[in-house]
Amino acid sequence: MAKVDLVYCMKLPPEKAIQYLKNKGYAITWDWEELWQDAQAQAFTVAKVTRLDILQDIRDAVEKALAEGKTFAWFKKELTPVLKAKGWWGKQELLDEETGEVREVQLGSPRRLETIYRTNLQTAYMAGRWQTQMENVADRPYWMYVAIRDSKTRPSHRALHGKVFRYDDPFWQSYYTPNGWGCRCRIVALSADDLEARCIQVESSAGRLGTALRTVSERTGEQREVATFRTIDPLTRREISISPDVGWSYNPGAAGWTPDLARYTGDLAKLANKELRA
Repeated sequence: MAKVDLVYCMKLPPEKAIQYLKNKGYAITWDWEELWQDAQAQAFTVAKVTRLDILQDIRDAVEKALAEGKTFAWFKKELTPVLKAKGWWGKQELLDEETGEVREVQLGSPRRLETIYRTNLQTAYMAGRWQTQMENVADRPYWMYVAIRDSKTRPSHRALHGKVFRYDDPFWQSYYTPNGWGCRCRIVALSADDLEARCIQVESSAGRLGTALRTVSERTGEQREVATFRTIDPLTRREISISPDVGWSYNPGAAGWTPDLARYTGDLAKLANKELRA
């Protein structure tokens, strides 16, 4: 998995990102897919953490890392001895109370801590970014998908690079970043003057969005719906279908947003009301 470059995020005012994280409740889950998509915006969870005190330890460290700009090295050093002392570390045989099955599972490890750190920080930062951009759509209503293009970039994310849609295009309901594990992409808001100066064309997702079934668990074979988007591959010039990673077909910022309706007018007020009714 490509590492998420959080350097540019650390330069952003973290208040909205912190509030996004603080607004979450808690959820005890065995497998990650039990808390599906936009439910992730409502509750903090770590798969196979079945004790609330351990979940609280992890969340406290995530919140401190977010608020104080702590690195992953700090996060790992802070949590590893705590989790080892409480027995949540390494591979262990545990009982899945829902299925009654005893199987070997991976609890704490450096790799799992890195996934927890990067996924939670990236999601919180981007949710905060979404809220800030929503508050400024009167001036910058056009959003551009920006990928970090290097050897680790997924072809699907590379194909979305540079695409521009209005903020209220349905495309953003499933493709606002992050839209996958380790996603390093971000969204840049543009004004009408920006479009003219840079000769940028605004696209529409009308008739190009759909859904498809993808496997959630190789162990159980369970499948669930993911979003699909049809576009032209910039390399082959052929039509392709792009999907977020399984479980990421939602917008974290929108799912965790409670707008103050008194602040908004026009089409933004309509969108805010729509989000509340959803």
